[in-house]
Formats: sequence, structure tokens, C-alpha cells
Amino acid sequence: MAPRLSNEEVAVALGHRLDGTVEGLRRLSGGASRVTSAFELRTRDGAVRPLILQMDRGAAPRGRVRMEDDLLRAAATAGVPVPGVVAVGEGDELGASWLVVERLEGETIPRKILRDDAWAAARRALTDQAGTALASIHRIDPAAIDGLPPSDPLGDPLPLLNALGEVRPALELGVRWLASRTPPGGPVVTVVTVHGDYRLGNFLVGPDGLRGVLDWELAHAGDPAEDVGWLCAPAWRFGGSGEVGGFGTLGELLTAYAAAGGAADMTPARVHWWQVYATVKWAAICALQASAHLSGATRSVELATIGRRVCESEWDLFVLLGTTPPATAGPVAADGPTPPFGRPTAAELVEAVGEYLQGVMERSEDGARFEARVARNALGIAERELRLGPAVSAAHAARLAELGFADDAALVGALRSGALDRDLASVAPALAASARDQLLVANPSYLPPPTR
Repeated sequence: MAPRLSNEEVAVALGHRLDGTVEGLRRLSGGASRVTSAFELRTRDGAVRPLILQMDRGAAPRGRVRMEDDLLRAAATAGVPVPGVVAVGEGDELGASWLVVERLEGETIPRKILRDDAWAAARRALTDQAGTALASIHRIDPAAIDGLPPSDPLGDPLPLLNALGEVRPALELGVRWLASRTPPGGPVVTVVTVHGDYRLGNFLVGPDGLRGVLDWELAHAGDPAEDVGWLCAPAWRFGGSGEVGGFGTLGELLTAYAAAGGAADMTPARVHWWQVYATVKWAAICALQASAHLSGATRSVELATIGRRVCESEWDLFVLLGTTPPATAGPVAADGPTPPFGRPTAAELVEAVGEYLQGVMERSEDGARFEARVARNALGIAERELRLGPAVSAAHAARLAELGFADDAALVGALRSGALDRDLASVAPALAASARDQLLVANPSYLPPPTR
């Protein structure tokens, strides 16, 4: 792998490619595969253009970024609000595939869009706009996009888990459920251009609503219900009450989608299958992102903590399947022997560093504030695991024993073989309880509040 360029080196190389001077290059976000940054390009005539750079972290499939270029241009022609493409490149002095687009004005942070008064009018318009834009995406002829890959939903996400060596019985149960309950006609009936990551967070929103659909790198040819199910997956509601991205109802979305010429066979039952699919696949993607950190390919506290979000999707899976234990019940910390290290204990040290990072957050600019918050959250997970870990492990082992399995690997083997296909409903409550216990460590706030 080529050595990673510094921010300054990226700015120089990018300025050379764009025939100008790159100023103020700053990272906005970064996932497992791509980093997004904002910058201003000062051209030779002195004009300044606000732009966005998206750069792959490592080796991307050859031609993928040029396919994305074609997609964005086709989407604009189809009437989808998208940023204009300025330049693309791969295998050049920047070292990775990259894409530069116009920087549109608006907000992408889901929690702001869902909660702040400034976006109240946008929230009211967003469901209809999302349905209309999605119908336009699905009108793009997939055969017209050179290199657009096909999708095999029943082939996902198990290969990801196999490659990682992960043993996650809850996700195996989800895969078996998907395989045994395919919707009428199979998981793919009509093949269209699918965005692949159509959700809040990839919507640029202004006071008037949707201004841009972003991040097309996961686009492929597939069933139109996949995009609807992904938008309606619990992971993308960000605490909002609406089934559609936290802001709208499925009925409103499908009405707008059909009125704009979308697929006519988009039933709620079909969407539900794809919601389950999205939930299982997102869990596998979280594990994949964490593996980029664990393997040393991309050391990042952000990627590391994403690995502990798998249990959020496992909880969501059981909610979708109608199997959830009491949200507030679970193991409690057990008293143990006093460690010989004196005070502060490991938990107290973790707590102290978390308090320090809280101060860093309050004193820092946006990028450093975000990273400090992620690090503080990671320490919170570690502190809760120190207190609750032994009890959580013991409770999970007891549930496995009650089901007749020595460990997770044995249960996964039985699930994969199909031996438990008729007993998924009896296995699900135990795994749902373990997902809840993991959340008590990883993110207690994800659990619903206790009912009175």
C-alpha cells in the first residue's frame, strides 16, 4: 500500500490537478472506505470555489470512481438534486481514487435536522421530496452506467462475516430469517439503479428541504425496495420517531414515490424484508469498519468504536422480528476481590480520562471536538465493560447452555446448517437478551426508556 499523504501533500497534489491553489482543506467525516473533506479552490483568475473532496482510504475497484462520476451526471439529468462533478482521478499523485464535487449549502447532521427548530419546515417537506428523488434515481437505466455492479442480497452479508472471522449468532439468525422468508417473486423483482446508501446523513438539507443526495459509492443494480428498506432501517432514524429516517411515515413516502413514477409493487411487507436485510448488513459493515482499525490498515478510534455498534443493529433486528426482552432488565455488576493496585482503580482512571476529554471537547474546534467525543465514548464503553463485563458474559453463557450449546460457534454452526430453521422463534429471545446486555455496556442510551 502506498504511504498515506499528509493534509499538506494532498492540498498541493489536488491544487496541481485542479489548476489552482487549495486552501483550508479540512476533514468533515470518514468511514471505512472514504474520507470527505471541504476546501476552497483559488483559481488563476483569483476566483474562489467552495468544493468537496472524497478520497478512498485504500485501493478501490478500478473504475469505481469514474462510474460514480457517470452516475452523478445521469442523476442530474434525471432530476435528482446532486452536486455537480468538478474532477475525478485514480492512480495519480494523490495515491487513491478521488472525486471533487461542488459544495452545496445545507446541513447533513441527522440529529440537527431532526431536532432543531431551524429545520422544522424542512422536516415537513422531506418525506415527499425523498420519495420523489428516489423515484428519479430508479428511472436511471442501470445498463447505461458502465461498470454498475449487480446485487445479490442473499449473498450478503455472510461473506463479510466469514472474511472477518466474526461469530455473531444474532446476525446468523437474521440471515436465516431472510433466506426462509423471501418476499413474493424473490428478493429482486425489478432491476433498477439503486443508490445503496439512501438515508439521512447522505441528504443535504436546507431550510426548504432536500437539496442534494450525496455519497453514491455503494450504488448498484438491484431491487428498488432495497433503497426504501435502507431509508426505513432503524439505524438511520437517529432517535427520531418516524419510520422513514426518523422524520416521516412509510405511507407518505410510498405515496410520493408512486406519484413520481416509482415501482408499483412497493408493499409494506416487501419493505419490511428489506428493513431486516438493511439491519443485518449494516451490522456486518460496522464489524468491517472496526476490522480496518484492528488489522492496522487504518488506526482510528472512530473506526474502533464503530465495532461496538454491532449490538445496536442486533437489538434493531429483534425489534423488527417482534422479539425483544425488557429494555431495562439485565445483569448488574458483581462484587469481586479488591485488586492489588490501589486507588484509582482501572474504572476510575478511565473515568478521569473521559472527564479530561470532555474538557478538550469544550475547548476545541469542530474536527478535534468530534474526535474527542468519540474517544470519550470509547472510554465510557471500557468503563462499563470493566463493571458489567463478567456479569454479561456469565448471563450469555447461561443462555447458551439453556439452548444446549457450549459457545457461540456451536450455535452459529447449528444456525448455518438450517437445523434451527423451525426453532428460530425459540432461539431469538435468548439472543435478544444478549443484545440488550451488550447495549448496557456499549450504548445504554440506545435502549428505549422504561415504560410506566
